[in-house]
Amino acid sequence: MKKMPFIFGKSADSNNFTDREEESLQLERNFKSSVNTIIISPRRWGKTSLVENVTNKLKVKNKNIKICLMDVFNIRTEGEFYEYFAKEVLKASASRWEEMVANAKMYLSHLLPKISFSADGQSEISFGVDWKTLKKHPDEILNLPQSIAKAKNINLIVCIDEFQSIGEFPESLAFQRKLRAQWQHHHNVAYCLYGSKRTMLLNIFANSHMPFYKFGDLMFLEKISNEKWAEFIKTKFEESGKRIKIEQAEYLAQLVDNHSYYVQQLAQQSWLRTATSCNVKIIDAALQGIKNQLSLLFVGQIETLSPTQINFLKAIIDGVSEFSTQDNLRKYRLGSSANISKIKKTLSNREIIDIIGTDIEILDPIFKLWLIENYF
Repeated sequence: MKKMPFIFGKSADSNNFTDREEESLQLERNFKSSVNTIIISPRRWGKTSLVENVTNKLKVKNKNIKICLMDVFNIRTEGEFYEYFAKEVLKASASRWEEMVANAKMYLSHLLPKISFSADGQSEISFGVDWKTLKKHPDEILNLPQSIAKAKNINLIVCIDEFQSIGEFPESLAFQRKLRAQWQHHHNVAYCLYGSKRTMLLNIFANSHMPFYKFGDLMFLEKISNEKWAEFIKTKFEESGKRIKIEQAEYLAQLVDNHSYYVQQLAQQSWLRTATSCNVKIIDAALQGIKNQLSLLFVGQIETLSPTQINFLKAIIDGVSEFSTQDNLRKYRLGSSANISKIKKTLSNREIIDIIGTDIEILDPIFKLWLIENYF
């Protein structure tokens, strides 16, 4: 059986990673120079793949660079963050569990760390001080990357996915101040903080009143171009012994608006349907198959929206740009002009739409297609 040439739903390895040459070079330069980096883009546009590909290359090139990758999507409190952060930094900076335990005792001694290992080898860390004490003195944990990196004469790269989650912690602003107060003095550590909720991340990093204002180099990922996708798709088909013309590869990527996740998925489904040579009919059938597969998910999503929010999506699909005019408010039953900003904020926070300046788009191209063909 032939190996699948297209990957989606997980980070792309070097063989399945395409384009992003400029972003990769910029990120590598930042990491080598210990420059902090903030990456912002919608979900499933390839942030994680970009970070992992760059860090994997750096590990091969330089043995003195250690990588710590973490995802705080499911972290809900400051205390959970400290324990998770300490565990991942200790794991990333040690090559053996004995070294990990020794580092914990050396650099977190005042917190009385205790490390246990489950049957599957996963480590858990807890502290012998109560939460009230830990909350008042978190410096040992927050300075752990710098302490280890400096002592071992290494460079540590700490990458934190879904960083916007800290904005929802209790007493979030005070917590952000603690992070910034310590991390800004770390000269042997580069922080890469990234996530998908543009509005929340911009508030954390681009608001001059917030602690993380100008913390590092701000990168906004754009979509991979149609030309690059077409070349990638054509090459992958040919490597697996099948064919697709460049024009049809361009058509495939355009159908899903060059959305990284869906380009890979549609290419995979088209490849599976292709015996020897792919054509437009096969691509269209594959797209309808994906849409049908996701229809129940979309029905559930639309049921959580209010009538005005649904009407707002209809206005976007119809190409409306001035939502607050009296004609559009009446035509799409959007309520008052003051209601428009609330609708935008809600749909943006739920990652249904993306707002860049005055431009608004529905983020999920298959959801948009379903709305057009099945709902409206």
